[in-house]
Amino acid sequence: MSILQNDPIETIIIPRSGDIGGFEVHRALPSKERQMVGPFIFWDQMGPGEFLTDHGVDVRPHPHIGLSTVTYLFKGSLDHKDSLGYDERILPGDVNVMTAGSGIVHSERTGMDIRQQPSNLFGIQSWLALPKAHEEDSPTFAHTDKGALPEMEYDGMRARVIMGNLWGKSAPVPIMSDTLYVDVELEAGGVFELPVETEERGVYVLNGEVEIAGIRHAPNQLLVFRPGDQVVVKATELNQSPVRMMVMGGEAMDGPRHIFWNFVSSDRERINQAKRDWKDGKFDRVDGDDEFIPLP
Repeated sequence: MSILQNDPIETIIIPRSGDIGGFEVHRALPSKERQMVGPFIFWDQMGPGEFLTDHGVDVRPHPHIGLSTVTYLFKGSLDHKDSLGYDERILPGDVNVMTAGSGIVHSERTGMDIRQQPSNLFGIQSWLALPKAHEEDSPTFAHTDKGALPEMEYDGMRARVIMGNLWGKSAPVPIMSDTLYVDVELEAGGVFELPVETEERGVYVLNGEVEIAGIRHAPNQLLVFRPGDQVVVKATELNQSPVRMMVMGGEAMDGPRHIFWNFVSSDRERINQAKRDWKDGKFDRVDGDDEFIPLP
């Protein structure tokens, strides 16, 4: 897509639709236009969607290496269980970060109590590539409650810092490299200026119309900006409800990554080994859950 010379946008990515556990997702990364924005190498918008009674998300146990999964919800809930023994329900505004490192297995499901009545789900799941020096670290899991995340509000703008530092306020969420992740709402006419010091930056507009450098942009696309440019995002006056958008990015990763299924690595042979290990049953299992997703 051609970009005007005075437009700070480098790339516009239109997500492709897919399915996880019987639930529709919209995937912006990786794409043919771009593999990563900062450490973000995978970006799924989950929903919004609704479930009938006795139904929900069922992502069976599956493995990861070389990445951190970051789950953040706007509506609904998900139950995370992993091979380290963690069993955690994530609610809107909370953050789950599972760093796979050398290898971990987890499942994500709608809780049995939630299935007793109709429910909904809407959120973002992203993956962060790990720096080469940390790709084989021991796996970890961290849950951060919504109330622990710094928030700020002024002139029709509300922001919650999910990861990293914004305007001197830092989220207490573990990161392996310089990372910026912010949940932003803008009333009509409200503006948000992206920090120029963040090397790679993107904005994913969930709903509402925004204007950047005089050009209007519809929702449900990832806008990636040129490094060093001033970027001001404005909610147009046409919006009847607040614009919701996710600001994401960070320092450029130390080289490209290979991706196969749920595996990410700077070394293709490491991915081949992970494939063999999963097929041969060498990954640890999720306690109490005998289901699994076979190697594609």
